[in-house]
Amino acid sequence: MSEVKKKRRQYSAEYIKFGFIENPTNPSSPLCLLCLKTFSNEAMKPSRLQDHLNKMHPNKKDKNVAYFQDLEKKHNTQPSVAKLFSTAAKQDNDGLRASYNISLLIAQKGKPHNIGEELILPAINEVITTVLHKPAADIIRKIPLSNNSVQRRIDEMAENIEESLCDHLRTSQFSIQLDESTLPTNEALLLSYVRFIKDEKICEELLFARNLETDTKGETIFNTLEKFCDEKGIPLKNIISVATDGAPAMTGCHKGFIAYLKNKISDVLAVHCVIHR
Repeated sequence: MSEVKKKRRQYSAEYIKFGFIENPTNPSSPLCLLCLKTFSNEAMKPSRLQDHLNKMHPNKKDKNVAYFQDLEKKHNTQPSVAKLFSTAAKQDNDGLRASYNISLLIAQKGKPHNIGEELILPAINEVITTVLHKPAADIIRKIPLSNNSVQRRIDEMAENIEESLCDHLRTSQFSIQLDESTLPTNEALLLSYVRFIKDEKICEELLFARNLETDTKGETIFNTLEKFCDEKGIPLKNIISVATDGAPAMTGCHKGFIAYLKNKISDVLAVHCVIHR
């Protein structure tokens, strides 16, 4: 013989007169507004609820429905532990977001990383206390802007930006501009910029800055570009044009960078950068 399926009892609005409401986290269970105790679904009977009220809260058994409805309103408006944790977590996340946004501004303006701790946080503190007339300590604590924090934020964002850029270049055609320069320390540095179309807009970004360890010959410059593209999974054939200065290392007929590039991409368009003319 098959087992008889137990009936699932439903909450009735009339149960408020016994001081019970639906449990917000489990509607199939009644919750006592007086002791905040939750009962099983089997207890969802008028007789069981009335019995609990009479035995456990005898001084409240003669209260009218309005009394319990008022308790229900207070219960619904009282912040739960979960809500408190949720609010605190949101505030922490907002502070972390502000930390990233401010770090990005510091990087974009080329300011020293300690400006966050030495100038920006004191400025925020001044605005909150003087203009908003609120204590600033808790808010300041949620916005980490120490020298090391700003450095980490910038490094993380740089990695994300580079990966996002490379991801787009893997499937899109683009133009590059290369420039080799020598630093005061006599180090040779190769800079590469890319120009591409994204969301119907022309975009320009720094692709990489790499040291030329051995020399500044055209082959070395080409190998540096090719190695970067291989590492990032960017097909060389996606390059449709290249701009360089007129240095022999770039434009030499046989051993210039452009000559090596055209051996790989025969139809690439090479132009002389107008800034170097």
